[in-house]
Amino acid sequence: MGKKSRLSEPSLLILISLAEKNRHGYAIMEDIEENYDFKIGPGTLYGAISRLEKAGYISVLETEDRKKPYKMTEAGQVYLTEQIREMQKVTSLGMTRLGLI
Repeated sequence: MGKKSRLSEPSLLILISLAEKNRHGYAIMEDIEENYDFKIGPGTLYGAISRLEKAGYISVLETEDRKKPYKMTEAGQVYLTEQIREMQKVTSLGMTRLGLI
């Protein structure tokens, strides 16, 4: 993915979940639902995970268990940081224009 490309909301929420700790798919779904009140279905989750893996933003950890834990890569940390900063700019502008700050 190029530097200017954007990921979907589920992809960003997955990266935010993995920023805290490594998790398998179901744990990611639970974390997102618990913290954002946003229900993400398995098809959406694993489609986003696949795109994140292809982009090099997450990787699968080796395990003996059938559950595959994922971890965020350094490239994923850089990308997530850039996206959060961009969201902060947009939020700040919106708050300013609404007269809230």
